[in-house]
Amino acid sequence: MNDSPPRGRSRTAAAALLFVLLALVLSACRPAAAPAGVKFAVSFPAERSETPLDGRLLLLLSTNDEPEPRFQISDGPSTQLVFGIDVDGLAPGAEAVVDASAFGYPLRSLAEVPAGEYFIQALLHRYETFRRSDGHVVKLPMDRGEGQRWNAAPGNLISAPRKISFDPGEAETVRI
Repeated sequence: MNDSPPRGRSRTAAAALLFVLLALVLSACRPAAAPAGVKFAVSFPAERSETPLDGRLLLLLSTNDEPEPRFQISDGPSTQLVFGIDVDGLAPGAEAVVDASAFGYPLRSLAEVPAGEYFIQALLHRYETFRRSDGHVVKLPMDRGEGQRWNAAPGNLISAPRKISFDPGEAETVRI
């Protein structure tokens, strides 16, 4: 007598096991939701631009205000903190949110920033849209006479620095 299950049942069981394993792998690969914590909501008024803007929105944090935080980012040991997101068609008055899911330097996430007093500043490094002859569309920051210095490019939108008390565990929204 043969004790093995019929061939159809073993294939069904193998397929079910494969499906469960695939579901586990995919759930492990899914990006984690941003943890609750401080969020920075950045907007600009229509007086700065009546049309929606594209670019890289940078949130700058510094432990001092001399010079402005945007001039304190470097590749050296004295660098301050920067976190960024891409914005596409950010309309006047609309908010773009920088939270713990935004990539940062030299710390990876806002969640890693120690609690304390910081000077914050937002900067929108504006991109221009180029429609290539091959059909691709790319958005890039153009040199506007400053030599590709993102922190001093004419036409970028820059907030005034302001001091805040920061605790990455607090669930609050700071508007800039």
